[in-house]
Amino acid sequence: MEQFSQLIAAELKLPIHRIENTLKLLTGGATIPFISRYRKEATGGLDEVQISDIHTRYEKLCELAKRKETILSTIEEQGKLTDDLRRRIADCWDSTELEDIYLPYKPKRKTRAEAARQKGLEPLAMLLMMQRENNLSARVRTFVKGDVKDEEEALKGARDIIAEQVNEDERARNLMRNQFSRQAVITAKVVKGKETEESAAKYRDYFDFSEPLKRCTSHRLLAIRRGESEGILKVSISPADEEECNTRLERQFVRGNNECARQVAEAVRDAYKRLLKPSIETEYAALSKEKADEEAIRVFAGNLRQLLLAPPLGQKRVMGIDPGFRTGCKIVCLDAQGGLLHNEAIYPHPPKSEYSLAARKLVKLVEQYKIEAIAIGNGTASRETEQFVTSQRYDREVQVFVVSEDGASIYSASKTAREEFPDYDVTVRGAVSIGRRLIDPLAELVKIDAKSIGVGQYQHDVDQTQLKAALDQTVESCVNLVGVNVNTASKHLLTYVSGLGATLAQNIVDYRTENGAFRSRRELMKVPRMGAKAFEQCAGFLRIPQAENPLDNSAVHPESYAIVERMAKDLHCTVADLIRDKGLRERIRIEDYVSDTVGIPTLTDIMQELDKPGRDPRQKIQVFEFDKNVRTIDDLQEGMELPGIVTNITNFGCFVDIGIKENGLVHISQLSDQFVSDPTSVVSIHQHVRVKVLSIDRERKRIQLTMKGMK
Repeated sequence: MEQFSQLIAAELKLPIHRIENTLKLLTGGATIPFISRYRKEATGGLDEVQISDIHTRYEKLCELAKRKETILSTIEEQGKLTDDLRRRIADCWDSTELEDIYLPYKPKRKTRAEAARQKGLEPLAMLLMMQRENNLSARVRTFVKGDVKDEEEALKGARDIIAEQVNEDERARNLMRNQFSRQAVITAKVVKGKETEESAAKYRDYFDFSEPLKRCTSHRLLAIRRGESEGILKVSISPADEEECNTRLERQFVRGNNECARQVAEAVRDAYKRLLKPSIETEYAALSKEKADEEAIRVFAGNLRQLLLAPPLGQKRVMGIDPGFRTGCKIVCLDAQGGLLHNEAIYPHPPKSEYSLAARKLVKLVEQYKIEAIAIGNGTASRETEQFVTSQRYDREVQVFVVSEDGASIYSASKTAREEFPDYDVTVRGAVSIGRRLIDPLAELVKIDAKSIGVGQYQHDVDQTQLKAALDQTVESCVNLVGVNVNTASKHLLTYVSGLGATLAQNIVDYRTENGAFRSRRELMKVPRMGAKAFEQCAGFLRIPQAENPLDNSAVHPESYAIVERMAKDLHCTVADLIRDKGLRERIRIEDYVSDTVGIPTLTDIMQELDKPGRDPRQKIQVFEFDKNVRTIDDLQEGMELPGIVTNITNFGCFVDIGIKENGLVHISQLSDQFVSDPTSVVSIHQHVRVKVLSIDRERKRIQLTMKGMK
């Protein structure tokens, strides 16, 4: 652990004691949200991103340590493990260097070099490598025996052995890495005969593509690799000057100008073409893909975070509408907690066009179920349904929102939806999901596989294990940032609370069903399998409105209740008085409550919570309206200014819903009048923006937009 701490501290440029304390907490079962929020003294105030980086690097070092054990035992079994080699492996913490050290000892399938060795040609290879023999032909003849038929076969076998030695030479491999790192070029060509296939159209930009690898952006590289996996593109990575690579290698291995040297030079060229270049190309293909994956996952996780933290309407009675033409509009009426009260279908649009009947039903339902807001899915018939809904007169003020329905169909067919609504079909479940997303996007979206929410780029092409880990961590971070009402939260939402898993989440729901609402955080200890550690990790993130102790509805951790009680006692008031009266709080000197375990960071957090206990960090929701004159791509004209909603952010710009089927693209160069390196610094998911239409490609259904000069 100490060595790992030193390595991580050096890499992240953080004090070693912070790393040691963080690793101690992580390996002791503490979660990242818990450490970030409640152990600031131990970590020096590290945030979730830094703690996550420490955790990731620790896991990689653990994997590397296991790999080193395997390598050591393999070399030892061969009887080739010297003290120097053991020391080198022990001191190595770079995976590429480690594999280079191991390469000469790595068990191989039968190679050309191994076949030559079995023919007894290794001494000839050694002779050639020395490059001193002036009567080579006479020496070679002595190797023509057994399976070696002639001198050329003997020399070829010896060259194969030399080529393998060149390939396994650490200096040679690093030389080639240096060449790739400076001048690698990625090239894509269309596979002959594939250019006319329908699926190939989207890869047209890469049919004859070449670019320095270090300049190839994440989205381009992932698109190219997808085209390759679909059999449309042939992709390669090579140094710009391959002759220079050969020259540098020859400089390392070739000495003199005799026949031996010429044989070695030929072997070196063969080594480069047949072994070294393909090996380093594979390495750089993997490295560039890994880097592109990391970038795509970072963008996806950032988008998901913004989506999960979208403003909630709050506990209001909502009507959810899943719009449609032929199948009609499925309507659900929900209570303030999202419970289903009623469902039915109306047909205000063609082909049935029951406009008057649909209008009467809609108005009656709003009145009957005291509906305060209407959520309309943004799919097919969304604009027409929004116009129909807003043109009716109701007996009360009703807010109308268009809600993203990405992933609603995934949810409606899922096991989770079947458990929640076993007696209803997918159309009802989809409409419920749309309505609940308005009440609380976070609580509803956690039920859907994050990959299906539609805010990523090339999410199916990146490393799926890393993607899942990053998205799960993002969901966990958001859930714990907002906090969860333990008396209304679903099992799925509770699963993401720090310290709780699927089992404890289910046990909490079961306990709630049997015993009624929790009256205090302390009562959580009665939940089956809720131990002291799990309680420590989860308690601060669970809220209990109307609890006897007001701190139970705040982010103040139960371990700190005694501090707040001391503050109240010193001011001769109750904890409730302290929360209610700002004047009392202003009299507190937090320095008076510092102890060996509690410092200024924790006390500052406590004071902020007392100021606004259980505050929701999310913004207030806003009503949005599309341009009424634009309904299809044919209504667009260049130069037209429109309101829009940001639906997805990539590292090359953002996509904006302007109220038609096709989203428009604002390229990164069109996001602002100033230079933009990261789109997330300018826009966020669900942000309301104004855009201008730059160009329309009706054939490919592509719309280019700009935000330059827009307010």
